[in-house]
Amino acid sequence: MTSLLLLGLLLGMRHALEADHVAAVASLATRSRNVRGTVLQGVAWGFGHTITLLAVGGVCLALRAAIPQRLAAALEGAVGVMLLLLGADVLRRLRRGRIHLHAHRHDDGTVHLHAHRHAPAEVHDPHRHEHTHRAGFPSRALLVGLVHGMAGSAALLMVAVTTLSSVWLGVVYIAVFGAGSILGMAVLAAVISLPLQGTARNLTPWYHGIEALVGVGTILVGGWVLFQTPWVQALLSRMG
Repeated sequence: MTSLLLLGLLLGMRHALEADHVAAVASLATRSRNVRGTVLQGVAWGFGHTITLLAVGGVCLALRAAIPQRLAAALEGAVGVMLLLLGADVLRRLRRGRIHLHAHRHDDGTVHLHAHRHAPAEVHDPHRHEHTHRAGFPSRALLVGLVHGMAGSAALLMVAVTTLSSVWLGVVYIAVFGAGSILGMAVLAAVISLPLQGTARNLTPWYHGIEALVGVGTILVGGWVLFQTPWVQALLSRMG
């Protein structure tokens, strides 16, 4: 029992490192200006991923059935489209305005990066730092995690847990797997934030370059996910 749950935790951490997951969270990380915000994006993704796993997995366990292949393929396609949109959004935000980044110190001593977007003819006054901070849970990352939880290897997880003798054991296994994915994605998000924060503190053009790389990379991964779906393969075979 203990070894099975430990395996679920480790597999969940490994699951967070899949290419489409990394691409999604990297694109979400470009919306954050500090490590804490980026890690929160990863945790939100993990929560959404786990919520879907528990919901869909619970149904699969109760019915002793796996996700139909057609539905699994459609969900994979939805992930591909979602990644294309996330990557395009990164590039859109990059083009929307000129970005000025600077370190900003609050009255309580907290130092963090702050970004201003300017129109091409607008000049930023470095002595003016009045601004408000967005607060709240990153719902976009939660939604992305929800979609990811329904697709891909999550479907394979459903097949595996249907072989367990107890429904409750399966639910616990899914919960531990989900906890592993939350932990893995939180660590990954922290790692992703390092080059973003480092280049933002030193050279803004390098920061923009990394953002562009993330956007293009996310689009490429989304295109690859779509390319691998059975219905796209069938379309290509008919065209050939």
